[in-house]
Amino acid sequence: MKKLINEPGDVVDEMLDGMVMAHPEYVRRLEGTNVLTRADAPVDGKVGIVSGGGSGHEPTHAGYLGAGMLDGAAAGEVFTSPTADQLQGMIDACDGGEGVLCVVKNYEGDVMNFETAIEFAEMEGDTEIDHVVVDDDVAVEDSLYTSGRRGVCGTILVHKVAGAAAARGDDLAEVKRLAEKTVERVATMGTALTSCTTPEKGEPTFDLDDDEIELGIGIHGEPGVERVDVMSADAITDHLTERVLDDLALEEGAEVMTIVNGMGATPLMELYVVNRRLQELLSEREIEVWDGWISDYMTSLDMAGCSITVLELDAEFKELLGAPADTPALTVRE
Repeated sequence: MKKLINEPGDVVDEMLDGMVMAHPEYVRRLEGTNVLTRADAPVDGKVGIVSGGGSGHEPTHAGYLGAGMLDGAAAGEVFTSPTADQLQGMIDACDGGEGVLCVVKNYEGDVMNFETAIEFAEMEGDTEIDHVVVDDDVAVEDSLYTSGRRGVCGTILVHKVAGAAAARGDDLAEVKRLAEKTVERVATMGTALTSCTTPEKGEPTFDLDDDEIELGIGIHGEPGVERVDVMSADAITDHLTERVLDDLALEEGAEVMTIVNGMGATPLMELYVVNRRLQELLSEREIEVWDGWISDYMTSLDMAGCSITVLELDAEFKELLGAPADTPALTVRE
């Protein structure tokens, strides 16, 4: 294993320190925890938006801390949920007096620990707290880690919509409504060309031959829909896109936003090749693309591959997605 690390057990701690040193104007670290918050948290008079999950998916989640997106992000160990006490500390630190919304990816550890943290926070204070669970992965309905669909790259759009709604002054109930509406209208599917290698294990988390790819892979290396022979970029894009669009059941004339997301080791060159075919497919279906993002938004360490996300839009979504955001990993200008 060749990685730019020191001791495997220190990776998350050193990563978080490095992020704070790189972006002190955006983030600060809660002492003695693996929680980062906005540098100015809590923001008085605004609903706090928080999220979190296992490390190894950077820039998710702490990369989206800042104006117009997240107020807090808790980092578990690699591919491991943050503990309930750290999540509770994050909720408390991001309470600006108008309540806190927790955005949770649908993994059993994340859901259980967030629910416990919310229960404890409500018992110990008078903060109003609510949560939404993101389950945008169309590949599998149940897996080793979930009951129902997994939460993947569509989570970033939930952060953006909820963060923009909170920034303009919406109350907790309205922010939650918009976040849930995003969950209902977004779908994602991914593929892996290679396995990822966790620092602790030091070897690939699953075996994938040189002439094989995994369709529908999870962001922790969970099995996908099927393992097939290597396919062309267009063939892979066709497969992923058809599954996503079938799930959304879009009609001609629908307007969407798309994300072509790298899994951590895929060059932008290849992501743009995928995006080219994605846009062709949408055009053939007479589906209009309002905006498209292409980059690494939710990764799986050093996995080669990508995911495709599509969100069905309306005027409400376009206002929120187009609203300003200023974070280390994503900037949206007016």
